[in-house]
Formats: sequence, structure tokens, C-alpha cells
Amino acid sequence: MKIIVPMAGIGSRLRPHTLTVPKPLTLIAGKPIVQRLVEDIVKVVHQDVEEIAFVIGPSFPKDTEEKLLQIANDLNAKGSVFVQEQALGTAHAIQCAKESLNGPCVVAFADTLFKANFTLDDQSDGAVWVKQVDEPSAYGVVKLSEGIITDFVEKPNEFVSDLAIIGIYYFKDGAILRDEIQYLLDNHITEKGEYQLTNALENLKQKGLKFVPGEVSDWMDCGNKEITVETNGKVLQFERSAGNNLVSKTVTLDNSTIIEPCYIGENVILINSTIGPNVSLGDGCKVENSMIKESLIQTNTTIKNVNLVDAMIGNNAYFDGNYSSVSIGDFSILK
Repeated sequence: MKIIVPMAGIGSRLRPHTLTVPKPLTLIAGKPIVQRLVEDIVKVVHQDVEEIAFVIGPSFPKDTEEKLLQIANDLNAKGSVFVQEQALGTAHAIQCAKESLNGPCVVAFADTLFKANFTLDDQSDGAVWVKQVDEPSAYGVVKLSEGIITDFVEKPNEFVSDLAIIGIYYFKDGAILRDEIQYLLDNHITEKGEYQLTNALENLKQKGLKFVPGEVSDWMDCGNKEITVETNGKVLQFERSAGNNLVSKTVTLDNSTIIEPCYIGENVILINSTIGPNVSLGDGCKVENSMIKESLIQTNTTIKNVNLVDAMIGNNAYFDGNYSSVSIGDFSILK
């Protein structure tokens, strides 16, 4: 089994947090989004993962490849990193990893997290993970008949289905997908100027391949600040339900209280403060005279004299102010 992770997008909706850190490497409850994604996939497929191939953007920080290879290594898989030089659509992004597209493959776009209990169907050619949504016009959707996907529709203007494609796919043989995407590229078949994966899937279906839906119980987006903070809280609740302790033993508590669930990283100092519930504080943070709940804070940030709710603060920031909900990027100072 191989996992292909296209993650070359610039994450414009999550700015300023993605100006210095790629969105998939943003920490959620102490782990990068992309690490949580591939760990969850490994749990679901119940197969040995041979390789994890990541597709990144050309402007990503120099240490990105090293971090991604370490994520793969920690899962006992070979890591590969490819670069998508131009943003030409979902199918184009996948094809950047064509060297790894063979045999059983999961393709997972790294801007979403999920929870599912799903067994891969060896009798089908592939699976598309879906979730019922209220506003399907914002998503690619699938239509079903007797448990088989009959249509792939990209952001329908009129209602055709409320089963949204969440961006995770299984292919019994990745080489078939690779060849179909190459056909799109060779013949310049695009939607709104981009090569779309849904077009390749529709063509494969027309050729007789059978795809089934893989339904998820929870789909957690990491698109903008509000949704990412909400996702952080959900992940913390899942971790607590699993019995995982996310509070480091190196935390210094000085007249302070932690209300779980929380992630508190290494060497965090809390003085006269109440933290939680649903708060992530990265390594090296210092919080003084503050109350923080429902918030996501990265590493090495100092926070003083605040009452924060629904906040997202980046790495190496300094915040001493009279605001209740903020979105502050890396190396920012607000006082």
C-alpha cells in the first residue's frame, strides 16, 4: 500500500498562519495536520504502508522535506517528496508523484482530518471517502445506486447529491489512475483552467471501473482560522476519549489550572492562569495572568494579561493585550 499526499496549496484562507509555515505542517494538538492525516489513514486501511509520497509547493521552507521524510519514517514507510511547480489542479498535483502511482494507493489531500471505521472492498476498483453535508454546491459530490458510485460532479449548481467528497481516495491499482490523468494532461482536458481529479474518476467509471463510497463519521476541515480552531478542539476530545494524556510532564504550573482536554507541550510555563478546555499550547510557550479556552497556539509564544476565546496564534509571537479573539501570525507582536 502507498499513500500519496498532495499538499502544494499555499493555504491562503489560513493566512497569516501560512505565510511562514505550510498549512499541512500547522500543529493541531501538538502534531502537524499532515502527520495526523497519514496516521489516521494507516489505522483505517489495515495494511502495511510501503511508501508515503508528498507533493509540495516550490516556495515551501527548506526544512519541509526533512520533516515529511521523518513523518514517513516514524510510520515505518519510505518517504518521497515531489514538487508541483505550477498550481494546475488536483489531477496535476497527483501526477507529480507518478513515480509512486502503482499498486494499491490511497490519495489524500492534506487539508482535512477524519474519523472512520472502514474496510477496503477488494471486489471494487476503488473507494471515495464522502460525508453528508448541508451545502453540497461548495464541494465535489457523488451519486449512488445500490452502493456503487454512478456520478462524480464538481461543485454542482443544482442539487444532485449531498454526499461530499472529502479528498481521500483508494485505488486498487494506482497505475490506472496515473494513465488516466496523463490522458487529461496530454489532451489538455480541463475544468476552469485546471486538471481535475473528478474528470479522471468519471472517465474511469465510464470504462467500467467500480467505485464505492467510504463514509466517515467525522470530517474536520482546516481551511480557515475559525474552522481550524474548532478542529483542534475536536481532535483534543478524540484524544481524551482514547485515554491519551497530552499534557507534558515538563509544564511549570504556578498558581494555574488546566481544564482538559488540552495539549500542553514541552517546557511550557503557566503563571496565574487558567487554560482550557480545548486549548493547544505548543512547546516553549509562556502564559501569564490569562484565561484561555477554545484556542490554538503554536510554539515559543508569550501571552500575558488576556482573556482569549477562539484564538489562533502562531510561532514566536508576543501578545499582551486587551482582546478576546485574535488571529496572529508567526513573529508578530501585539501589546
